[in-house]
Amino acid sequence: MRSLKLGLAATAMFCALSTTTQAADCVRVATVGEAVTHDIAELFSKNGLKNVIYGQGRVGQGPVQTTCKSGSVTTTCQSSQMACKVTTPKTCLGAWLCLPM
Repeated sequence: MRSLKLGLAATAMFCALSTTTQAADCVRVATVGEAVTHDIAELFSKNGLKNVIYGQGRVGQGPVQTTCKSGSVTTTCQSSQMACKVTTPKTCLGAWLCLPM
């Protein structure tokens, strides 16, 4: 009976540590898009976020949060999302061009 309790305690500790390790590999990724119109600035921000997450070898978790502010000439949008590491980083040239290598 004692070995069963010890085994369950060890299993519980192992599961807790592995969950902590997975949670520690998630970060909030944010990008900014700026354009003359609100729609284009939002598109730039969301697509840039998607490409940065992919380029870092991560997968987005949860909803994308986007806020936009209008300036005198342009609109600036910031998008952010939680992303967790799943693969190795990809070869990217900025936030817009990632090569599938």
